[in-house]
Amino acid sequence: MTIRYKFIKYFSQVNYIRKMTRLSVNINKIAVLRNSRGGNIPNLLSVSDDIERFGAEGITVHPRPDERHIRFKDVTDLKKRVKTEFNIEGYPTDHFMEMVLEVNPDQVTLVPDPPGALTSDAGWDTVENGRYLFAVIEKFKAAGIRTSIFVDTNLKNIEGAQNTGTDRIEFYTGPYAANFEKDKEAAIKEFIVAAEKANELNLGINAGHDLNLNNLKYFKENIPGLLEVSIGHALISDSLYYGFQNTVQMYLRLLN
Repeated sequence: MTIRYKFIKYFSQVNYIRKMTRLSVNINKIAVLRNSRGGNIPNLLSVSDDIERFGAEGITVHPRPDERHIRFKDVTDLKKRVKTEFNIEGYPTDHFMEMVLEVNPDQVTLVPDPPGALTSDAGWDTVENGRYLFAVIEKFKAAGIRTSIFVDTNLKNIEGAQNTGTDRIEFYTGPYAANFEKDKEAAIKEFIVAAEKANELNLGINAGHDLNLNNLKYFKENIPGLLEVSIGHALISDSLYYGFQNTVQMYLRLLN
């Protein structure tokens, strides 16, 4: 093998890796099913193991104060089991921050949900909450935890995100998913502009909320620098029809 060929092959591999988008599976809905009957069926830890074995590159949980799905004990138990990337989402209450700092996951994703919210449905106003987020993120970064904050496509919020010191942003993709079937080009337009701004500011890009088998591929193909998607509800629902292993593989094929 010539040196020139090795050089070309190496950079081809690097470019391929750069284009990869990681799939992190949110397992909250597995916990909902378990909690609905009590006991430990389905076994959350075993399901997490299987999801990784089927090819997913990360596990996401979003513990809420009432523990209506993921329990705080689940978080500490999962830390011992997850072999890929462990991502904890949540609103940065004192209790949440203490838990994250104790568990020390690979990534923490900050969402602006009030404690009783059914699901995340908006991004941070990073201008209004900039100082608060900066103080929170400073503590996580000091512990070596990568930070990401949930945002919309408002360019002021993208610029404000940079000022918080966060490593990444996570696009709230609810509006994209809601409008995808009506006009996918219009639905993606603001996300492309926002992604270009994030790339310009050297912010990593994650995305999540209502991404599914119908709209994921188009989103991936049009968002420059998309590093990771977090998908839970749709993927768990699809697995009822297609089986877990097949479903994880279907989502991975859409991404890469």
